[in-house]
Amino acid sequence: MINIGIIGLGRMGITHYSIINSHPNVKIKAVVDTSSLVLTLVKKYIDNIHTYTDYNELFEKESLDAVIICTPPTLHYPIARKAAEKGIHVFCEKPFTTKMTQADELATLFEQKQLVNQVGYVNRSNDIFQSIKKYIKDGIIGDVVRFKSEMYSRTITKSEGGNTWRDCREKGGGAIFEMASHAIDLVNYIIGKPDKVTGSSLTSIYSKNVEDAVNATFLYKNGISGTLYVNWSDESYRKPTNKLEVLGSKGKILADQHEIKIFLKKELPHYHLHEGWNIRYITDVFKPVPFYVRGNEFTSQLYHFIECMTNRDKINLCSFRDARDTLEVIEEIFTDYEQNGKF
Repeated sequence: MINIGIIGLGRMGITHYSIINSHPNVKIKAVVDTSSLVLTLVKKYIDNIHTYTDYNELFEKESLDAVIICTPPTLHYPIARKAAEKGIHVFCEKPFTTKMTQADELATLFEQKQLVNQVGYVNRSNDIFQSIKKYIKDGIIGDVVRFKSEMYSRTITKSEGGNTWRDCREKGGGAIFEMASHAIDLVNYIIGKPDKVTGSSLTSIYSKNVEDAVNATFLYKNGISGTLYVNWSDESYRKPTNKLEVLGSKGKILADQHEIKIFLKKELPHYHLHEGWNIRYITDVFKPVPFYVRGNEFTSQLYHFIECMTNRDKINLCSFRDARDTLEVIEEIFTDYEQNGKF
């Protein structure tokens, strides 16, 4: 059995608890949260589990193989570093840190110690986006020319006092850290990390201290270019939605988490794709999972984390190094905006 601790029992912590608890080779030994109410409920309804209010006490008293970190981003770095010192594998929610120096340090540290490290950029485990990556690699739309990565939600829809974590960039707030990071990571995963970021614009709609919308242009030395647009104050969307558009020399792909539309100039019988428009739904391409919460991809990413621990030849789908590259693009957007985007 793989012994796991979960640090942070907010929305994502509870989601990850329910998923990883379904794994036949996993035992959740302990949880950490600062809420006495949450811990009281855990002790009342779950047998044989230890509870802590301090993650340091968890590391001192428990013998663990891995931890799942779901705390506010400002705590990710010290917790992950402590885990590495103890030789413990880590799954960490995004962004796994908000500072490049910490990202570099953690990525290098876990590589040196040969510890499994994974960040919850869940779109990498979505079957639609995995299919797109394969289609592009196989060249079904030819050479990539341009792309557009977008994300929308109705997270912030009214003015607030500016005293919440969502209105504080240092705590991981703002549309870039909270949402655009997903859209940026999707670009890195499918297209590759851009060589240059330019034309960045940050717009506050309701928030006092952070951006509610962001757009930027990504340029590549091989001639590819693309745009990023994210808005977490768009009330026309019921749920957070990622959209990806990729134009190639032989066709075009339009996709979100639920379907792919593919336009081809010529038929590709091997892929069962005809000339013109083709549609593939998530139900056409998804891989079944043993336990469903919110989406197959949430289970897939955690089961993948366990598989990386039991099969050390397995390549991690989203390592600290990958998340570090996403953070580098984020910092380039902030820098570009400060230097060139203000009047």
